[in-house]
Amino acid sequence: MKRQYLGDSRDSFKWDYHHYLVSELGYPELQVVWMMTADDGGTDGRTPPELFPARPEIVDFCKWLRTSRNPNVLLDLPATTSAPYSVRLFGSDADFISKQRDAYFARCDLSSSLVFLDPDNGFEPEKSCSKKHVGYADVEALLKRIPPSGVISIFQHFRRKPFQEDFKRIRERLRSGFTTAVYWHALMFVTVSPSREMCDHVLQVNRAYAKDRPVKVLA
Repeated sequence: MKRQYLGDSRDSFKWDYHHYLVSELGYPELQVVWMMTADDGGTDGRTPPELFPARPEIVDFCKWLRTSRNPNVLLDLPATTSAPYSVRLFGSDADFISKQRDAYFARCDLSSSLVFLDPDNGFEPEKSCSKKHVGYADVEALLKRIPPSGVISIFQHFRRKPFQEDFKRIRERLRSGFTTAVYWHALMFVTVSPSREMCDHVLQVNRAYAKDRPVKVLA
């Protein structure tokens, strides 16, 4: 995740969805696992937050994020809607070092029931895995440690193939866990759980979320 992306329309979708998900699942905490990379001076991250029809409080929150460019502002996400859950930030906001990913994820405390991984691009492509990606092995290692009731959510940017096709390939390459997803425009969130029952629960939440948002659900 780059600081230049903070508060754009995809961020609006990101935090509106995860606020809804953690609230509907009734979990006490949302843990955000940073995978920060340096800004590149490009045009990405300039779309206004209101482009995604999030709750007004979330849109205002994203405007604040956009102005501050401070990832630690995420700690105040629950206060925007007087929600009872808390946010925990794992890792610093320093740049993610790909060569140290095993040690990095091994330090992640998985006592949180909902863990959100926020790479630049999403899952590793077919032939490489850079600091912009989360590896399938990373997710599988986390799944071995997370409680059966736990859920891991992963940011996935559009990869020039239909999301239905991409989701199918992600599911094939993950050797463990149960998956579902929601997507909008050029962004998808893939949720993985070690429990089929919990995955089915997330699927129900996703379908309820899609009733009031222009998103599609994959199962």
